[in-house]
Amino acid sequence: MGKLQRIGVLTGGGDCPGLNAVIRAVTKTAIFQHGLEVYGIFDGFLGLIENRMQPLTWQSVSNILTQGGTILGTSNKANPERFMTGKDASGEPIFSDVTEKVVNNVRSNKLDAIVVIGGDGTMSCAHQIIRRGIPCIGVPKTIDNDLMYCDVTFGFFTAVQTACDALDRIHTTASSHQRIMLVETMGRNAGWLALHAGMAGGADIILLPEIPFDIQLISRFCQDRFKSGKKFTIITVSEGAKPIGGQVVVDRIVKDSFEAIRLGGISNQLALQIESQTGIECRSTILGHVQRGGSPIAFDRILATQYGHKAIELLAKEQFNQLVIYRNGQIDTVPIAEVANRQRLVSLDHPLLLSAEDIGVCLGKP
Repeated sequence: MGKLQRIGVLTGGGDCPGLNAVIRAVTKTAIFQHGLEVYGIFDGFLGLIENRMQPLTWQSVSNILTQGGTILGTSNKANPERFMTGKDASGEPIFSDVTEKVVNNVRSNKLDAIVVIGGDGTMSCAHQIIRRGIPCIGVPKTIDNDLMYCDVTFGFFTAVQTACDALDRIHTTASSHQRIMLVETMGRNAGWLALHAGMAGGADIILLPEIPFDIQLISRFCQDRFKSGKKFTIITVSEGAKPIGGQVVVDRIVKDSFEAIRLGGISNQLALQIESQTGIECRSTILGHVQRGGSPIAFDRILATQYGHKAIELLAKEQFNQLVIYRNGQIDTVPIAEVANRQRLVSLDHPLLLSAEDIGVCLGKP
């Protein structure tokens, strides 16, 4: 396709600490090391659909390393293959495939390739335009840490720290009031965030989507702690956790979104059930979007910078359509096609799960 001259960069899906660090690394590496023009695409794939972008300079990305969010904006509703273009007479959304419009906008702006920063949904969208001939490099972003083949996505450990800080504070009020306290984390169908936060925050019970729980077992565990002199219990529960033979708790349906089903509220239900079965006062706290916000911790700033730098190095070598990943302690790559529409879950033999069980943490299973 000839020598690269101009590239685009976008951030898709939910926001996440470290996005600006990637944008900064991508832009500065592209300009300083390879003399490329860099265009920032606004609001993820929505910017490609609506043709909204502008040049980025090294000055425009200076001093954004520590900022949360993304200076480019993002969207989790702009799937080019299924984009809402209106509503029918009954108010239901009408979806259309606008991928060709995206391709035309990329070509009319003379973008030679695009750096796509996002999670599994965003990589699925990238895979669509790759098949239409648009070269892409993916950078793994999600606090859920659920991208295939990637041990750590940037933003994950900042979210873990945020949840851990909340658990530390919950501990003091649980102890003071002799309560069972539940803290609900994000994560969708993957339990990485709840598992790491629960372990770091000293949770007594950790409930994950990968391990359906027994509510009676949980209640007995809480009662046994109370009888043994431990007058409070801390439960970390992932939003995607569900009882044995039961279903996840759906907070709402967003019909025009790439991920229409929004989970949330399992901790409220559990609090009512456990209090009813144990007679011990229960309270629940849903952390929600506080886990997505704020400045990235040092680890995520460094990881995001490494990811952004590697993305440009791949483009410069014309090693297109790869996702930059962190695997076995080093920066690596995998084809975007291999991660599209897939999700990395906590394996039942994961060492952290085994550690949790060995120190007496209840995982809700017999």
